[in-house]
Amino acid sequence: MLGRQRLYFMLPDVPSARSMLDELLLARIEIRHIHFWARDGDLPDDMPDATFFHKTDLTHGAEMGLLAGGLMGLAGGLWLLLFPPEWVQVSMVAVFVTTISGAVLGSWMSGMAAAAIPNSRLKNFHADIASGKVLLLIDVPFKRIEAIEDLIASRHPEASFRGVEPHIPVFP
Repeated sequence: MLGRQRLYFMLPDVPSARSMLDELLLARIEIRHIHFWARDGDLPDDMPDATFFHKTDLTHGAEMGLLAGGLMGLAGGLWLLLFPPEWVQVSMVAVFVTTISGAVLGSWMSGMAAAAIPNSRLKNFHADIASGKVLLLIDVPFKRIEAIEDLIASRHPEASFRGVEPHIPVFP
């Protein structure tokens, strides 16, 4: 996904999304970089649906849990190193182990909790999706952003540009 920018477009309905998919494929955008998010059951099976990672806050939650758990593990390891129990010999390895353990555990726990929450970065689109519109998420190479935006504007005036993702997460 290096060198790509995620663009968001809102489309009025599924037929418009189908036409947009055809245009993007003809413009040589790989299908793995195109995702549509519509109401459950509205999108045909042959169209690329937004993934679980797009629809939930799993990625964001796991990132925050990794940071918080790592910091708590580091603090716990330092506390253990500075105030060891009398019956244990503690070394710097304990700090490393508690930091890594805290990061893994925090990421897992926070990710599981966040998997049940709708994607907070895309909350502005939820009402439109619920009303029957279709969100297009497209990952475009940096050098082709302007050309793809021009193509969409000229061939699909019904599509409204809704923004750019500042960075593309690792997972989706």
